[in-house]
Amino acid sequence: MRIARLTTLVLTAFLALMIPIQSRAQVAVGISVQFGPPALPVYEQPICPGDGYIWTPGYWDYTDDDGYYWVPGTWVLAPVGLLWTPGYWGFENEAYVWYPGYWGPQVGFYGGINYGFGYVGVGYEGGYWTNGAFFYNRSVNNVTNVRNVYNKTVVNNVTVNNVSYNGGPGGSNARPTAAEQTAMRAQHTPPTAEQVQHEHTASTNRAQFASVNHGKPGVAATVKPAEFSAKGVVSAKAAAPYNPTPAKNPNQPEKMNRPANPPAAANPRPSTQPQPVPRANKPVEKSKPPAEMRSEEDIQKQQQKQVQQQQKMNEQQQKTIEKQQQDTQKQQQREMQSQQKANEEKKQQETQPQHQQMRPPEQRNVQPRPEPKAEPQSRPAPKPAPRPEPEERKE
Repeated sequence: MRIARLTTLVLTAFLALMIPIQSRAQVAVGISVQFGPPALPVYEQPICPGDGYIWTPGYWDYTDDDGYYWVPGTWVLAPVGLLWTPGYWGFENEAYVWYPGYWGPQVGFYGGINYGFGYVGVGYEGGYWTNGAFFYNRSVNNVTNVRNVYNKTVVNNVTVNNVSYNGGPGGSNARPTAAEQTAMRAQHTPPTAEQVQHEHTASTNRAQFASVNHGKPGVAATVKPAEFSAKGVVSAKAAAPYNPTPAKNPNQPEKMNRPANPPAAANPRPSTQPQPVPRANKPVEKSKPPAEMRSEEDIQKQQQKQVQQQQKMNEQQQKTIEKQQQDTQKQQQREMQSQQKANEEKKQQETQPQHQQMRPPEQRNVQPRPEPKAEPQSRPAPKPAPRPEPEERKE
């Protein structure tokens, strides 16, 4: 049953992508229960493991065999630029229906549930993306080892009563705003593989079931997905009184889970369409006519084919986006290199005259001036020797 549950989660992610972008919204898929989930337990947030992680709050999930179990809150390495819209339980057509969470550029409607740590029932006050970096609000997040932080006081306008579902007896009566409806119709990204594994790990841990922990799970939050025994695990501090599900009446037919909504649902909320939820006073059908069985088989085959086609389209779209990002990065690198080269040339031109003035004479190729030659000095003409006078002749 748990393997089938995991398969349903994966199929759910693809079915959510099958809806056209214009009409795509947070639709109920997979689970419909006749009794509401326990109240949200009280717990502290573990420290953020690093930059790029976004807090995803814990929630109650459900299995047919053992009922509700707690999926711990955890820090998830988020897709860049996307925010997390938590899933929530909603009371629809006399049953509690699960609306799964998703990633998107804006936070959509999550039932007005106050999950805490920035999820106050409307929007998200825990942080925002800027230029590919996530900035954390320290007033609602346990962050000490991240770079981008700020402080903003969060005013809580939602009554804190730990209610875990929307509508029905004692539930939240919030309705989506115009901005939340726009976010619900936008293109969504399903939970990451780590989130799916995190939920599956919780479903295999008996201590996480409300029937065992009475609404106070031993693992209320983890530092990273699926790390239930690692350092930093947080247990619940308190919980509202838990009322166990009454024993099943063998004479009363079991209420089955509602199948997934058809992929081409035109309305964002399933409440506007009749849902095939069985009633307790109607017997369970043990067999179906062959024509109806063939019809269901055809529908399943068609849905599988649509899932495969949508998956192929998503892969092609992802490749196109990656190529565009790579081209943009290359163009930016070329522009940066060109700008850097221009700056270096400009700097070199500015500093060149100064360098020439400071160069010594031997580096400026300047020939030293020759010293002036000494002019020859004129010598006085020698005086002629005096001529001897003739001696007188003696007689």
